[in-house]
Amino acid sequence: MEMATGVWVALLVGILAVVGWLLWWWNDILYALRSLRRGGGGAKLPPGYMGIPFLGEMLTFLWYFKILGRPDDYINSKRCKYGDGVGLYRTHLFGSPAIIACTPSANKFVLQTDSSFFLEWPSVELVGTTSLVAVQGSSHTRVRSFVVRAINQPDALRKIALMVQPRITVALESWAQKGRIRVYKEAKKVTFANIGKYFASFEPGLVLDTLDELFKGLTAGIRAYPLNFPGTALHHALQCRKKAMAIFRDEMEKRKNGDASKGKNDLMEGLMQMKDDDGKQLTETEVLDNMVSLVVAGYTSTSLSIMWAFRYLAMHPDVVEKLRVVEEVIRLANVAAFIFRTAKKDVEYKGYIIPKGWKVVCWLRYLHTNPENFEDPMCFNPDRWNEPPKPGSYLVFGGGSRICAGNMLARLQVAVLLHHLVVGFRWELVNPNATMSYLPHPKPVDEVEVDICRI
Repeated sequence: MEMATGVWVALLVGILAVVGWLLWWWNDILYALRSLRRGGGGAKLPPGYMGIPFLGEMLTFLWYFKILGRPDDYINSKRCKYGDGVGLYRTHLFGSPAIIACTPSANKFVLQTDSSFFLEWPSVELVGTTSLVAVQGSSHTRVRSFVVRAINQPDALRKIALMVQPRITVALESWAQKGRIRVYKEAKKVTFANIGKYFASFEPGLVLDTLDELFKGLTAGIRAYPLNFPGTALHHALQCRKKAMAIFRDEMEKRKNGDASKGKNDLMEGLMQMKDDDGKQLTETEVLDNMVSLVVAGYTSTSLSIMWAFRYLAMHPDVVEKLRVVEEVIRLANVAAFIFRTAKKDVEYKGYIIPKGWKVVCWLRYLHTNPENFEDPMCFNPDRWNEPPKPGSYLVFGGGSRICAGNMLARLQVAVLLHHLVVGFRWELVNPNATMSYLPHPKPVDEVEVDICRI
């Protein structure tokens, strides 16, 4: 009897071990078999581990980013285990099989090969299927050309500077009167007010405050796990988008009906009047999708850059008068730790296959924190910008034909604020050793609380 029991226990343990092994390697086995069935000219998947069914490597990702607070160790653990190789690792993140690209050459290949890879926002329904970040080919070229003219060319930037400068000086004065502020919270207010004015001629008030809250909810869902049911971040974000679209649609209708004042020389008016070479205008959906996507692109990133500028300059007061501060702030802030592309077809890169339909995660944070690219990379050192960075090592705004259309607008707002800040105000950190949070974006948990006053 005891022998029979021992046999059954041994059998059960063996079954559990086999099941555990299969679960542990399930994704790797499944996608390796699919890759083999496709062929691929002898190429194989890059080294790596794809995690357990459904969740993939998300638990490991969250462990490094959220629990340990050491996001760079996620990539370094792969480098230690699999070596640097060609800068590609296979994984399974955000509900999809993926290839991580983390070297300048690998990222350049992905970002500049439009024939093989396309941009697919993590949740494209949040920014709109007809928005600049979602459309391809001639549609992308058509919309991008206008957006660049509207917000990223010298004439447009001069106009924007004249608009934002008095708003920023008023904001700084109000911060000094308060005495103690949370920079991220206050920066979001002034950044959103500037965007609201230039994008749709919205003045401070109930509509702008409502949109501010809606875009907070929307941006929180950008990199959320793709689960859409009540209670999830993605579901809430989609509801916020729907309400924000309704506000923009109402403004469009007022303009069409002549209820709004004429001559609003803003982004919405430009998109509504825009025509291609055949005289065709954007549809209402195209206008609205692009309004939402451009607010998303410019809102959080600029606010975070301003927040980090306050922090780094408070910690390094000796560099406030040096040039190139903005570039160093943006490099270290790593607002977008990674960006996504999707393989249009099976793509071979240096002997490895990137299967059709797989995500490619361009791990930009690694480029900016790798000592091979930047000496003592975690040190705030504006002097490093006296020389140009190594080719392909500085991609804070992406690369290729999809480089951020508003990159100069973001730089402008940060530069204008820093100019007025350093010549007119003193500030110091309340919590210089504040704990860091890295999801959805990197920032101290106190959002950089400072005491600020007039010089």
